Amino acid sequence: MVALPAWATWWRRPFPDANLLLLHGRQPALVDSGFVGHAEETFEWVRAHTARLSLVVNTHWHSDHVGGNARLQSTGAAIAAATPDAQALARRDPGCCAAEYLDQPVAPYTVDTPLHDGQILRLGDADWEVVATPGHTPGHLSLWQPEERLLVVGDALSDYDVGWVNLALDGPDAATTALASLHRLADLAPRVLLPSHGPIPADPGAAFVTALRRAERLVADPAGAVWYGARRIFAFALMIRDGIPADEVESYLHARAWLTDAARLLGRTSEALAVELVDTMLRSGAIVLRDNRLHAAAEHAPIAPQTLQMPFPRRWQAAAASDRP
Repeated sequence: MVALPAWATWWRRPFPDANLLLLHGRQPALVDSGFVGHAEETFEWVRAHTARLSLVVNTHWHSDHVGGNARLQSTGAAIAAATPDAQALARRDPGCCAAEYLDQPVAPYTVDTPLHDGQILRLGDADWEVVATPGHTPGHLSLWQPEERLLVVGDALSDYDVGWVNLALDGPDAATTALASLHRLADLAPRVLLPSHGPIPADPGAAFVTALRRAERLVADPAGAVWYGARRIFAFALMIRDGIPADEVESYLHARAWLTDAARLLGRTSEALAVELVDTMLRSGAIVLRDNRLHAAAEHAPIAPQTLQMPFPRRWQAAAASDRP
């Protein structure tokens, strides 16, 4: 069992949520906030563990990491995130959170504190260093607490995997960038690794060896990196929708920008890739057919359908204006 300081509370959550880290003290802080479908659950957990929350720090802006931001911000917590992400959110760029691109809902929020590499943050009663670790997303951040040698790694790696990379949106060097970030993190030689998914690794060194090997394969095999991302995105779509009817899956996939990009990079048509993606994931057991619906096989928590009805970032300002009395 990995020992955390008394001032740190950890909650391992199944998909589609990210794990949470609550840091107690004079400036209580939360790292990431889970998926929007469980925002109230996140809020209640935080309230049960601290009377006040000062700050939420996002490792990156994917939906499973920022979904509770709006709920927590409404009660007075500030939001901190990478400077490029903060600037894009302030402009309400269509690409914010990759929400529209991935078809993953995110409740509207703003960033109060932009973060940059090397910045020192007071979280709880300890100082943490912001470590820029681009790759999984260009704005991905990790957090380093040198006295306790704690390292929050977001989706850079886990005990069993590395974060997928988007070669279409972030360029052909995205996997190389992710590998460089892993080397930077490994050089810190942390005592404890705190990933956003899965358990806390019992052996951080071994976790890095495995992650570096996997990341090197993504660099060496761009087509494999594209496939890896497509499988992860599709599985997440099935998780948050309680599956998709089997006779609607292909039409759903044809409408997705991420699938169109993946097909282009792989030299296939969208129609051919949709069929191949479903077939390969069924054969591998990553998805299952049950009651004429395709479901993700990995453990995940259910989502109430109404919580998915969020406007995409390009419409956030308009939605806010229409809500005014």
